[in-house]
Amino acid sequence: RRPAEAARDGPPGDAALATTSGAAGPLRLRSAAQAGAPAKYASGDPRRPGLCGEIVAAVMRVDPGLRIEGLDQAVPLRRLELMLSAGELDVFFCLLKAEHRHPLMRYLPVPLYRIAHVLAMRSDDERMPRTWDELRAFARRQPLLLAQGTKLASTLQVADVAFRDSARSDREALQMLVKGRTAAVYGQDVNLRQAARGAGLEGQVRIGPQVFEEETQYAVVSRQLPEQVVERLTERLRQLSASGEIARLAERYR
Repeated sequence: RRPAEAARDGPPGDAALATTSGAAGPLRLRSAAQAGAPAKYASGDPRRPGLCGEIVAAVMRVDPGLRIEGLDQAVPLRRLELMLSAGELDVFFCLLKAEHRHPLMRYLPVPLYRIAHVLAMRSDDERMPRTWDELRAFARRQPLLLAQGTKLASTLQVADVAFRDSARSDREALQMLVKGRTAAVYGQDVNLRQAARGAGLEGQVRIGPQVFEEETQYAVVSRQLPEQVVERLTERLRQLSASGEIARLAERYR
C-alpha cells in the first residue's frame, strides 16, 4: 500500500488529526522513506540506520504527541514529489531545494544538514578532476554517471558537464564504476560513502576531496497542510537544531 493509505488506517477520525490537532495534542502525519537512498533511510547498518530516519525519530522524541508514519514504505524520489503535491503525504524529511519543487511543496525554514557534490572513481585510477574545467574536459570523453531523479542532474546541466543519470541508486552507480561501465560517479558525499560501505566497495572506490558544490537538505510539507501543523513541525526542528542534536546526528554519517 501507499504511505497515504497506511497512514489513514486506525480508529475513525484518525485521518483528520493533522487538521484538528495542529498546535498541541495528538497528531499523525503521513510520510515515506526515499527509495535507493540508504544514507537517508533504511541503510541496513545498525550504527548508521539512516540520517533522515534518525531526524524523524528525534522530532517525535521532543514531541511525544506527534507520530510520523510511513517510513516503512520506500518511494522513488519523483513519486515523492508528486505525492507531496497531491497532498498524499504531509511531510518528507531531507530534500534539496530545486526550482521545480517550490510550486509542489513548502520548505520548512530550518536547515537540516549540508551535503557536498563530489566525484567517486576507482581506487586504481590516478585521475581526479579538481576544477569545473577539468571536470568538463573529463566528462566530454567519459560522461559522469549519477543516480536517477536527483537534483544533481540540473547542476551538471547548468555547468555544461556531460552525464548519464541511468543508475537506479548510488549503490548501483558505484557497482557499475567498479565493473568498468563508467569512469566516474558524481553524487553527494554522505550518500556515496554510505553506498560504498553498504556494497562493501570501500577498498575499490575512492571519493575525491574536491567539493564542486554544497547544498542544504530541508524538511518539506504539503502545501495543503494547516499552518498550525507547519508551525509545530518548524518549532520542533528549531529545538533540535538549537540543541545541536541534528548536527551530532549528521556528523556520524560523514
